[in-house]
Amino acid sequence: QVQLVESGGGLVQAGGSLRLSCAASGRTFSSYVMGWFRQAPGREREFLAAISRTGDTTYYADSVKGRFTISRDNAENTVYLQMNSLNPEDTAVYYCGADLSWRIPPKMVLPTQWGSWGQGTQVTVSS
Repeated sequence: QVQLVESGGGLVQAGGSLRLSCAASGRTFSSYVMGWFRQAPGREREFLAAISRTGDTTYYADSVKGRFTISRDNAENTVYLQMNSLNPEDTAVYYCGADLSWRIPPKMVLPTQWGSWGQGTQVTVSS
């Protein structure tokens, strides 16, 4: 099992940027596919992006494609989410997830397909 800790959330004005980090400990980080999700109050957890074990393949939800970038540093056991052009609709708790398998997109976007989660970090975008 891998332990995940997110950081980097906060309050930002619309149009601004934030970079989230997710530090992993436990089993070998490079064995895991990593992903980012978010959950707004009263809504289901929403898939945002995933990155393969080596970082050479990424997949994004249409809602964030072109604005958000996922990356990873296996030497630092960390995955990142660079978020640009933020708007109030991006306000949510952001979670990183980890799993040993790279799944096809219809399954990848389902929170139930991810084995490990962090505790989340709040992102609030003011108008």
